[in-house]
Amino acid sequence: MIYEYKVVPAPTKGLKAKGLKTTADRFSLAFETAINEYAKEGWEFLRAETLPSEEREGLMGKTTMYQNVLVFKRPAQEETQVEIAGSLPPPMDEPEAQDDNTESQKFEAVEATVSDQEAGEVTDGSDGSLVEEDTQRI
Repeated sequence: MIYEYKVVPAPTKGLKAKGLKTTADRFSLAFETAINEYAKEGWEFLRAETLPSEEREGLMGKTTMYQNVLVFKRPAQEETQVEIAGSLPPPMDEPEAQDDNTESQKFEAVEATVSDQEAGEVTDGSDGSLVEEDTQRI
C-alpha cells in the first residue's frame, strides 16, 4: 500500500479553555486539537519529531535550531498514486565502459611536488599511481 505523508509544525502554545489551569493541560489541549483537525481530513497521527534546521545568524553565521513537527499519514488515493509514480525520476542507464587508457592519462597528468620540509618522497608506482615512500632526509 502506498501512503502519503503530511508534516506540520507542532503547537508551541497551549490553548485556553474553561477548567484548564496548568500549562501542561493547555498544551495537551493544543496538541489534541491539532491531531483531531487532521484526523477529520483522514490523516492518521504517526509521531512527533524534533528535527535540526540550519538557519542564518547575522551576516555570515549559521546556527542549528531544532523544529518540532507532527507527522501524519494516510493511504494515497488512486490519483495521488499515479501522481507519485509519475514524479519518480526515470531509471539511470548503465554507464558506458571507459577506456583504461583514459584513466592512466588522468594519473599521468597529476603532478606531485614535495617541499624540502616534508619527510617523505613521492614516486611513481609500478601501476601508475603515486606512492609516498618514508625516507628521512638528513
